[in-house]
Amino acid sequence: MLAPTKLSLSGERFSVVYHIVGNHEEVMRKAEDICVEQTIEFPADLVPDDDIRSSIIGRIEEVEACDNNTFRVRISYAVEIVQGELTQFLNVIFGNISLKPGIRVQDLHLPEALLRDYRGPRFGISGVRSLVGVSDRPLLCTAIKPMGLSVAELSRQTYEFALGGVDIIKDDHGLTDQSFAPYRERVSRCVESVQKANQQSGRVSLYAPNVTAPGDQLFERAYFAKQAGAGALLVSPGIVGFDRMQALADDDRIALPLLYHPTFLGSFVTSPLNGISHRVIFGLIGRLAGADIVIFPNFGGRFSFSREECLSIAQAACEPMAHLRPIFPAPAGGMKIERIAEMIETYGNDVILLIGGDLHRHPQGLQKASQLFRESVLQGRRYSWQSDYLAQMIQQ
Repeated sequence: MLAPTKLSLSGERFSVVYHIVGNHEEVMRKAEDICVEQTIEFPADLVPDDDIRSSIIGRIEEVEACDNNTFRVRISYAVEIVQGELTQFLNVIFGNISLKPGIRVQDLHLPEALLRDYRGPRFGISGVRSLVGVSDRPLLCTAIKPMGLSVAELSRQTYEFALGGVDIIKDDHGLTDQSFAPYRERVSRCVESVQKANQQSGRVSLYAPNVTAPGDQLFERAYFAKQAGAGALLVSPGIVGFDRMQALADDDRIALPLLYHPTFLGSFVTSPLNGISHRVIFGLIGRLAGADIVIFPNFGGRFSFSREECLSIAQAACEPMAHLRPIFPAPAGGMKIERIAEMIETYGNDVILLIGGDLHRHPQGLQKASQLFRESVLQGRRYSWQSDYLAQMIQQ
């Protein structure tokens, strides 16, 4: 047995709500295992009745049945065990136990004592609105694509989208530094295209290049984008790491809004029995890591997220969280112009509507498609490419 340990701790604790599968006896055994596995990872019977046992080891605070085979268990941890490090925070809430079945992180309860160690989003909803000069409507977003196009063609798309009134034009997340569209050339040309369109329209559109890259290139690409005049950055924390996204957000030499792309994170949320809930990984952790905009698959698109799961992300993006700014939810994933009214009704005004491939379907081109996208948002009405085009043909 260890000798008794005396610690000087604040007494402040944060909580993780787990959904644990099993009968009551099995769940209690799993919960007690979580308390130890996520903290000391040491035989609990070798720890004396000291401060490690009373404060460091996780503490079961609540147990409540959800259904016949799942229980809601809230476990608290001392804030000192994460010490302001996002990497350690993630390790504590779902480290070794991610390797065990039937455990899902459902929610987080984070006190100000923990949140004060995080700067959070630099811009948030109000800051992004200020950059584009829009205060009273949802923002419009699209992506340049598909992979394989030349820099000239991608920059042409950027120009037409911006001239048509799209607020944020981002790289598709599959565009990196390929030979057919090299990163530096693409960023420089797309920035020039947006600036040209902005001068002509009198509006402000932002171009967000994808900076997701190997570790030694991530910041190099971000600094280049900033110097070239990019208005925001797209990053995939599931690939580069949430702490790297946090470092981008905190870097005063960059100081650009961050769009959080969900690629590589799907397996965390697709099972109701394991992983991390939509609200936690996209909403709450996204804000801790400094995202200003969180992109996620909207319900009814080409992915499997439900309406309730999407709303849980939007709520977590905007709910009070000490000094951390609320951020924009950006539902996407096969969205069509016809669904604009439904999406505004679902998410309200503080949303970014991300429509990609559907804008390419308009027979009169991207600028016209963007103009109609903008008009549909301003009027909050349903739109159909086919019916609009046919009406114009009849009038002619």
